[in-house]
Amino acid sequence: MNRAIRYQRSSERTTKAPALPHLESGDRLDQKTFHERYEAMPKHFRAKLIGGIVYVSSPLKIPHGRGQNCVNRWLYTYEDHTPGVEVFANTTNMMGPDTETQPDAQMNLMAGLSEQIRETDDQCFEGAAELIVEVAWSTESLDLHAQKDAYEHAGVQEYVVIALRMKHVFWFRLQRGKFKELKPDDDGILRSEVFPGLWLDPDAMLRFDTKRLLKVLRQGLASPEHAAFAAKLAKKARRNGG
Repeated sequence: MNRAIRYQRSSERTTKAPALPHLESGDRLDQKTFHERYEAMPKHFRAKLIGGIVYVSSPLKIPHGRGQNCVNRWLYTYEDHTPGVEVFANTTNMMGPDTETQPDAQMNLMAGLSEQIRETDDQCFEGAAELIVEVAWSTESLDLHAQKDAYEHAGVQEYVVIALRMKHVFWFRLQRGKFKELKPDDDGILRSEVFPGLWLDPDAMLRFDTKRLLKVLRQGLASPEHAAFAAKLAKKARRNGG
């Protein structure tokens, strides 16, 4: 009896599925295979799939951390004053057969209000966020080329790159399927076309000046455009039974 049990356990060991290969930069995979292998990687490992190519993230530097903190405060403040929108940091987005990313920050319309993104059963996103923000230090080239092309193809409505080394904030708006860079108004302020009232002083962002950053944002939140947008979202939520 004991010998039979030992044989059974030995058979279980020999038929165990082999470990999945580690992800490496340059691997060419589809989104489903990438996601399966990414789930098997160590907890703190980070990588993204852009156009079928794997990019393993380098350790984040201090400027990136400061920049992301400013972005989060800016977006969460907007969320606090705009029922119907949600902000997420470093959350998995599956954007088609060859792209899966974890944007530094994104803002979506809530479930029932968005027509282009949904939550999956395993608590990721599928589809394209309305707004994505990336803080770029060593990744400026990727964020402004291959990743920008992937977000454009997926249908992200607005894409912001805080390019810290170039000292420039790029704000792209999807128009007729192509990204067009928005320029600051005469007062130097960038204004979202998708989220009215989301105003950004790019110089303050690049200086990590959160006091100035939030002052300008609050001016946007006090605008008639933001009030109309918030009322529109509330009406839509009531119509959907929210």
